[in-house]
Amino acid sequence: MSTLTQRSSGLVQRRTEASRSAAAADRDRGSGDEDYEPRRGDEQDDDDSGDSKETRLTLMEEVLLLGLKDREGYTSFWNDCISSGLRGCMLIELALRGRLQLEACGMRRKSLLARKVICKSDAPTGDVLLDEALKHIKDTQPPETVQSWIELLSGETWNPLKLHYQLRNVRERLAKNLVEKGVLTTEKQNFLLFDMTTHPLTNNNIKQRLIKKVQEAVLDKWVNDPHRMDKRLLALIFLAHSSDVLENAFAPLLDDQYDLAMKRVRQLLDLEPEGESMKNNTNELLWAVVAAFTK
Repeated sequence: MSTLTQRSSGLVQRRTEASRSAAAADRDRGSGDEDYEPRRGDEQDDDDSGDSKETRLTLMEEVLLLGLKDREGYTSFWNDCISSGLRGCMLIELALRGRLQLEACGMRRKSLLARKVICKSDAPTGDVLLDEALKHIKDTQPPETVQSWIELLSGETWNPLKLHYQLRNVRERLAKNLVEKGVLTTEKQNFLLFDMTTHPLTNNNIKQRLIKKVQEAVLDKWVNDPHRMDKRLLALIFLAHSSDVLENAFAPLLDDQYDLAMKRVRQLLDLEPEGESMKNNTNELLWAVVAAFTK
């Protein structure tokens, strides 16, 4: 698990006039942005209402987009957290779409990490990666826990009989999804000994909108209560942190804004998932994934 570290002031990136102009243009565009983001009424609670057709990017795509270097088109070679983070995204995405849930806790309440993941609906999601993960979970008996599924889908298992659960080439497949959605493009780069397919950013507006959404969640639109936050946005903050890409969203902030944003992120990280999962209007599987990464 990565830890939050304090940046030196010399590394703080300032907003340019171009980025200000782009942000202003985004605000002026108004309803034209509906293709990229869900309407406010649609994003409040996806738990039981199924898929929202207005949602442009999945949690996996948003986390990957935050981690991709804009010009180079690949994630940091030193980031060894994003693989498991993306699998956590899949579980929460399926839960928010009403496909997965945790088993009932029973008379003697089990901890979140001890409860099994149950298939609530096997209806196709329209996303190949999500449907592949859903099929694995549906077909597996006895059921596995959240922690086990993160490891199995990542291929982090010593059991050779369970290696077939691994979802392969996830980052590349997500990047291709973003290419199809007009967010990235595809190039070939030569790295001395080998060629690598990269996916540089081609639509900066969508990424800037994503970054702005994350920043506002812990600054201008901070509500100081995770249960009043949109579940998808709450999950994005947790999983971006677990994937070691949250800092990228806060890099353009001024020093005082950055410090305040990180203080509020730390407040979220210090929450007790077991207690939060028992409150009203919550998603237990979301908090189980949080517990898996913060335990």
